[in-house]
Amino acid sequence: MASNRDTLPQSTLGIWLSATRPKTLWAAVGPVLMGIAIAVSDGAAHWPSALVALLTAILIQIGTNFANDYYDFVKGADTSERKGPVRATQAGLVSPTAMKVAFILVFALAFLMGLYLVYRAGWPILAIGIFSILFGILYTGGPYPLGYNGLADIFVLIFFGPIAVGGTYYVQALSIYEIPLIAGLAPGLISTALLTVNNLRDIETDRLAGKRTLAVRFGAGFARAEYLFCILVALMIPVGLALYLQGHYFVMWTVILLLPVLPDIKLVFNKKSSAVALNRVLGRTGRLLFLYGLIFSIGWVAGNIPR
Repeated sequence: MASNRDTLPQSTLGIWLSATRPKTLWAAVGPVLMGIAIAVSDGAAHWPSALVALLTAILIQIGTNFANDYYDFVKGADTSERKGPVRATQAGLVSPTAMKVAFILVFALAFLMGLYLVYRAGWPILAIGIFSILFGILYTGGPYPLGYNGLADIFVLIFFGPIAVGGTYYVQALSIYEIPLIAGLAPGLISTALLTVNNLRDIETDRLAGKRTLAVRFGAGFARAEYLFCILVALMIPVGLALYLQGHYFVMWTVILLLPVLPDIKLVFNKKSSAVALNRVLGRTGRLLFLYGLIFSIGWVAGNIPR
């Protein structure tokens, strides 16, 4: 059997690509797709802004992943006992200094790209950009890291949900109303489900490292219930929106995603599920978020009604 070291990326490019944690990038893409779709439906699409919003969101996610890689190693949360995918710094593939420089550079590039959106949409986007980068660092860094104190869930819900969808809509339409914000709760909830699986898998090592996630604070049973709640509510939000608006009924097709997610719910609730199994759930939940954003977007535009 090949050792874990044998499965590590062998090239410098492969190491850095792995460190971006590609499976988590769907959390950045899905909400932006939804914001674009709602803007298209409202006749407010602005494609240069949409493209820059997408690229900026991906860069902020990558920067956050690099920062987590660095700070979790420095704070001792990532050790040889880690059950999740290999972290570049913990594995000795990238030095802590190089990882710190990397996340600073990625965040700087995201900020520079975002200046176009600030030029177009003004100070609200500047505030969103600054807080997104700030919380990307404070997720595991700083004197009171969010991820270490059970606060990460609420920030993931907000920033990968209403702020991501609403912000994408705003940079195109230069206005905002309640629908993009309500719709944004769904990707925020699925992103929170992603975080919950991660915390459930790492509950023992996090407890030893003093990382007090909600799973550590309230137990594995709470984490399992949180995962189920987030997925089910997210899938029902489009139904509620369609009934409320008396239109956009095609968006209700998102409920079909309950079928592929049922085995993952079963694995999450199985107390004997291994870290390997939960890693697979993590990857599939990331894909679920992308598929949700895609199906929602297609359904929203296909079922367009005037507002």
